[in-house]
Amino acid sequence: MKIVIDGMGGDYAPSVVVEGCIEAIRELSNIEMIITGPEDIISKELNKHEYNTDKISILNANEVITNNEHPVMAVRRKKDSSISKALNLVKNGKADAVISAGSTGAFLAGATLIIGRIKGVNRPALAPIMPGKDGPFMIIDCGANAECKPINLVQFAQMGEVYFENILKVKTPSVGLINIGAEEEKGNELTKEAHKLLQECNLNFVGNVEPRDIPQGKVNVLVCDGFIGNTVLKMYEGVAQSIFSTLKKEIMSSFTTKMGGVLLKPVFEKFKKDYDYSEYGGAAFLGVNGICIKAHGSSDSKAIKNAIRQAINFYENDVITKIKVHIEDKMV
Repeated sequence: MKIVIDGMGGDYAPSVVVEGCIEAIRELSNIEMIITGPEDIISKELNKHEYNTDKISILNANEVITNNEHPVMAVRRKKDSSISKALNLVKNGKADAVISAGSTGAFLAGATLIIGRIKGVNRPALAPIMPGKDGPFMIIDCGANAECKPINLVQFAQMGEVYFENILKVKTPSVGLINIGAEEEKGNELTKEAHKLLQECNLNFVGNVEPRDIPQGKVNVLVCDGFIGNTVLKMYEGVAQSIFSTLKKEIMSSFTTKMGGVLLKPVFEKFKKDYDYSEYGGAAFLGVNGICIKAHGSSDSKAIKNAIRQAINFYENDVITKIKVHIEDKMV
């Protein structure tokens, strides 16, 4: 399997991207990595490590799209950017998957414009896996579509069901609609109409899910528009960071709490691992006719490696084909 990665994407690129690729080829079998970016810069980073040179190659790209550029215009103008060249490799069948920790807007715009949508999918969606009390869950959409129609939410649910069933191996995953109340009459016109359509679909639809119940992880696939999803995602990340920071401050506040912290260290380490975004690698961009994984902007090498692992699972489980069949069979 060939995986191309945007070598200049992310807060700590290209060093962590290169490190993540090297860790991946050491731990994961039957993969080749292509890193896009200025060849001299990427080569300089690669030369800092010992690795199998047959497993990693460079595709020179002299431009970089930053977060402060208009995504669509940047993709159209910067044909020689690291993200555009990476996406074109997938489009032309020269790579099986693409990963980027760079500009979310540019990655999503480029994936749609360059690779294109799966036939029948009105709008692709960003679908991260999140840690929950009772197990991981998916939120779809998390930022690709700020405004949606009810049919879009139905397709998000259909695609999310396929991904969750094949990647997380949960048979007939439950699907919920994020809303301000559990009653089906609650919400705005979008959620009310989407609720009706989801009830009519051949899905394991459990109804509305209030935001306070999201962290429980009782519902596998949570559906919403991108504005709500991105808000939930960022709130979730912020709360987790606040909890870790507060716990550390309180544990270090006295000798007694420090001793208690030592005794509870295994518990805290497990808790931190369970709620560490780097364990999940990145968010799949579902609905695009190619494997696209969006890694977190602050990804470290571990997160990059796990994003590569996620792309491999996507590929080996043939999720693109299964989404195509699913959409055709359940098209509404």
